Amino acid sequence: MTVRQRPSPNFGPRMVGDRVNLVILHYTEMDSAAAALERLCDPGAEVSAHYLVDTDGSIWSLVDESKRAWHAGVAFWAGETDINSRSIGIEIQNQGPGRDAEPFPRQQMDAVSLLCQDIMMRHRIGPGGVLGHSDVSVGRKVDPGPEFPWARLAAEGVGLWVDGAARPELDENRALAALRRIGYAMDAPMTTLAAFRLHWVPEVAGDAPLDPLTMYRLETLATRMAGL
Repeated sequence: MTVRQRPSPNFGPRMVGDRVNLVILHYTEMDSAAAALERLCDPGAEVSAHYLVDTDGSIWSLVDESKRAWHAGVAFWAGETDINSRSIGIEIQNQGPGRDAEPFPRQQMDAVSLLCQDIMMRHRIGPGGVLGHSDVSVGRKVDPGPEFPWARLAAEGVGLWVDGAARPELDENRALAALRRIGYAMDAPMTTLAAFRLHWVPEVAGDAPLDPLTMYRLETLATRMAGL
């Protein structure tokens, strides 16, 4: 795995005592990786990530992992709000939903998988610690989007995935409790449910009523995360 260097000035110190235990995946929503690099390295933009992965699999290192990159913004996960201090941020070149002719091509996902596995090994991050920006910034962000191949990555140990379609009893209170156990912010429960579906139940519309597939994956994922 070859990693090119393109240092960004947009970073700060991690909070003392915070251990990196999350990898947050983003898409750039820009026309090219070159344009994304310019923005992520522009002091006036005040945004950055630790890595950028282009569509051809090229990997760029922008911020040293020991530093706090500015990628998550206003965010929450498992009771914590300074997600930037706890995470490694990876930007993935993609123009956004429906704009790329070949969203997330194989060579790009090969590179993302290898990079994530390397980060996870070095920081001792389990598969439950690989999340999307949409998971930690509920209602504010949707990346890496509905076309992202979460199931493929999970099969390689990067993130979690739930297969199967059992038909459990629908129970809204149990569903909300499962979202909370997984780690989501619960300020707006229906918005949080939509964020969960964006990642783990993309075949169901985010604003749909609670359905058996969502209920099954919610409770299964909450149980798996509790055992990690």
